[in-house]
Amino acid sequence: MRNGEIVNPIEISDLRKYYGDVKAVDGIKFTVKAGEVFALLGPNGAGKTTTIEILEGLRRKDSGEVRVLGMDPWENGHDVHMRIGVIPQEFNFFEKTSPREAIRLYASLFNVKVDADEILREVLLEDKADTLFDSLSGGQKQKMGLALSLVNSPDLLFLDEPTTGLDPNARRAIWEVIRGLKAKGRTIVLTTHYLDEAQQLSDRVAIMDHGHIVAQGTSDEIIRQHGSGERLEINGSEGLADHIRSTTGLNVHYDSGVVAIALHKKDDALTALQAAKSSNMDWGDIRTKRDSLDDVFVRLVSGIVDESGELRVR
Repeated sequence: MRNGEIVNPIEISDLRKYYGDVKAVDGIKFTVKAGEVFALLGPNGAGKTTTIEILEGLRRKDSGEVRVLGMDPWENGHDVHMRIGVIPQEFNFFEKTSPREAIRLYASLFNVKVDADEILREVLLEDKADTLFDSLSGGQKQKMGLALSLVNSPDLLFLDEPTTGLDPNARRAIWEVIRGLKAKGRTIVLTTHYLDEAQQLSDRVAIMDHGHIVAQGTSDEIIRQHGSGERLEINGSEGLADHIRSTTGLNVHYDSGVVAIALHKKDDALTALQAAKSSNMDWGDIRTKRDSLDDVFVRLVSGIVDESGELRVR
């Protein structure tokens, strides 16, 4: 804290949680800044759930420093819970309760006065205010969960896999809700297995694997640091790849009918295409490609972390 003001809603340093010989969380460090969407990513068993449960005050850490809204979430659990909103994965509720009724119930539990219709408008669910939960679609149920997470006007939201199992239209509807919450200054921690979702919504990303954070930063920063850079791809033969490599000196890779040429300068693509033309060989479609967060994620989580904490790619 600085002059009584919370600098970062979440601050973690050297956080550890072990289950016997299993190092679920092994010395991680990150911060979440006010007003940002922060995505915590990783394969199953990476340590994400344990980390989130510690942040939510549901699980006690073994060691390290954890501050949520300036407080220890385990020692000050009640105070933290009154100031955070949580939507669990595959949100569920009483079948014969409508969104408006559910919001009023939550308001009574938090002992606050709210405008249920205003909250429903915020999550784009006002047209289903009186529809029973068991008659809502999957996306509408998730929106209702988001609505309930806002009842106490939280300073911090935890969204755990908010679009799992939804169709593409429902997913994008939830994205719009999340963007709207961010535009209003909400701080959001997002977990998701959809890497395009993280790339679309998050300001910064942390990728976990085997209890370690193996990459952290904006999606673009992680792609630049761990990706293979921009490349030109040409559908062609291994002979074409050899010809382009020998005549240009460019870094050329061949795999399954695709000739990939690393582009380090603007002219490299033109040089490669001129070489392809001069080869008198058959070649087909061309395109430029840059790694996505999904590509980099797959590369990173197929690595291992050595004793020094450094990632080594398999």
